[in-house]
Amino acid sequence: MHRNVPIQLDQSSISNKSTVIVTSDSVRAFAMARRLGVVLALAAVVLLAAAGAATAQSKPRPPNANGPKPKPNPISVKCSESPRVNPYCSNQRMDCPANCPQSCYADCKSCKPVCVCNTPGACGDPRFIGGDGNAFYFHGRRDADFCVVSDRDLHINAHFIGKSGHSGMSRDFTWIQAIAVLFDGHRLYLGARKTGTWDDAVEHLEIILDGEPVYIPADLVEGAKWTSSRVPELSVTRTKAANGVLVALHGKFSVRANAVPITEEDSRVHRYGVTADDCLAHLELAFKFDALTDDVHGVVGQTYRSDYVNHFDVRASMPTMGGDATFTTTSLFAADCSVARYGVSRGNDGAAVLSELAGVTCASGMDGKGVVCKK
Repeated sequence: MHRNVPIQLDQSSISNKSTVIVTSDSVRAFAMARRLGVVLALAAVVLLAAAGAATAQSKPRPPNANGPKPKPNPISVKCSESPRVNPYCSNQRMDCPANCPQSCYADCKSCKPVCVCNTPGACGDPRFIGGDGNAFYFHGRRDADFCVVSDRDLHINAHFIGKSGHSGMSRDFTWIQAIAVLFDGHRLYLGARKTGTWDDAVEHLEIILDGEPVYIPADLVEGAKWTSSRVPELSVTRTKAANGVLVALHGKFSVRANAVPITEEDSRVHRYGVTADDCLAHLELAFKFDALTDDVHGVVGQTYRSDYVNHFDVRASMPTMGGDATFTTTSLFAADCSVARYGVSRGNDGAAVLSELAGVTCASGMDGKGVVCKK
């Protein structure tokens, strides 16, 4: 039996009081409806929140301006040897390894990509690797020139640029900006032009032979080649569309060079203090010598001598070579360091060192410890 429940409503909009008779079933139904409305409202809020979270997850988050930037995509390189010389690897393309996505070359012998700074030469804050296979740093000084290799008929100097070290450092950060190669009475200059904003599609390498600029075909195509009418055995070949070349003098040497900048990220991490008007463009170098005498000298050259003794501390993470004064030259084209051998006849200077033993790569590392060269 249902009971009738009187409910009295006092509404301001009604002038007279009214009494409404409502059954208990109606009250229960009204209460249930209110509870159901609250539940539905809460469910709608939960669904909207879930949808918003899913949408937020589906959208890529903006990169952290202060965090590391993504690595660039690797460039593709190829073996430039002719099919007749190397039918197995000729014109085969390969991507640069992950640890040097923008700076490698195709080694036609192994048919594999090789990082420029993993082969004999110089990269980064000058690191060297000697003929004995041991890596070492050579700090040098900014705005100074040093003899890297000096032999009877070949002399190579390097010009160092740099920035003052931050608080607590007793030396400068240094990089190799240019090299000068002296051979058979000729003078070859290979350097990276100073620039503020770096564009890898724009040529920043400068090559000069005996005072005359070397112009490689302007189409900026990998494999484009220039040969010298003055020195028929000398050639310059693009290893990249821009900022990468292989300079070779048949029977004597080859130099693989890449022009690279110090990036904003490198400067931030290592506190280099790169400014808007100078990104410290410098060279990554790989050397290959076809013959050196046993009397060769220089920062790297001395390590190819049969009487060379390694006095580095083998316990050091990266040994450092001192003796800046020994290797200093008065200018980039001067063969006048105290250990110079160029143009000097020393009689029986020993058998030539085979080319397989004479390759060296030098680099300026990002840790600010100097130039390193390695075999």
